[in-house]
Amino acid sequence: MFAASGYDPGRPPERQELAKEPTLPKDITALSFEDALKELEGIVQQLERGQVKLDEAISAYERGALLKRHCEQRLAEAKMKVEKIVFSADGSVATQPADLG
Repeated sequence: MFAASGYDPGRPPERQELAKEPTLPKDITALSFEDALKELEGIVQQLERGQVKLDEAISAYERGALLKRHCEQRLAEAKMKVEKIVFSADGSVATQPADLG
């Protein structure tokens, strides 16, 4: 329930700030959804092969988590922009937000 906000009722108030997600690096935010997904898929394949040193695997996992978050944000933005075309009783055309839920 509180995970999305970063709030943890069991954590002391002075440590709540540490629970917030870090800002995405500029090199990731500059990626298109498709490019970020492609890189994420490459990281997953690399980790699944298991032929990476531990330190490299940890770094790859951390980058993968950031790429995943970026992709989720891009999808959420796209969902908000999607509209559907509707026809009114008089035959005119308009758009309204699509009900994707």
